Amino acid sequence: MNTVSYDVQYTESRNRLTTFFRGILSIPHMIVAGVWGYLAQLLAVIQWFIVLFTGKRNEGMWNMQNQWNGYSARVSAYYSLMYDPYPPFGNEVGNTGVSYSLAFEAEANRLTCGLRLLWAIPAMIIGIGVGIAGFVVTVASWFAILFTGKHPKGMFDFLVKVQRFTVMLTAYTLLMTDTYPKYG
Repeated sequence: MNTVSYDVQYTESRNRLTTFFRGILSIPHMIVAGVWGYLAQLLAVIQWFIVLFTGKRNEGMWNMQNQWNGYSARVSAYYSLMYDPYPPFGNEVGNTGVSYSLAFEAEANRLTCGLRLLWAIPAMIIGIGVGIAGFVVTVASWFAILFTGKHPKGMFDFLVKVQRFTVMLTAYTLLMTDTYPKYG
């Protein structure tokens, strides 16, 4: 089974000015990621029928979802104060320090895809709790960066784990992989 690989390169010194305005600077990317995300969700519904009838994923639709998941992961990492350079729009990684990969696997388990939403409920509940904790740590990181100019390593590491889990959960719920998401 294919698994999501996600990591962010740690940089201790941070730009206080861009950190202060991060919420505003993120708005254009959030809009693009949000609209593109609706398309990825629509493709997941279509992919669900394809997998149920054929037992295989459509590679073209999977590629579109995978590109969105990588972009969304970079935008989320930027918004969560994990790096400073403004991310490029689309599929360019730029100098963000974010690495994301997921290999295409055509074969899909019809049963787990057919019942995916039910199977995903426990992970979604964990995702809600982890997401709330990630938000609190992001706010604490914002203050720490503004006052010290440095991102505490412990907070950064926790945010990477939160982002990794979120990216895995997204790939799982969009039927991109049959590997169940795990925190860590």
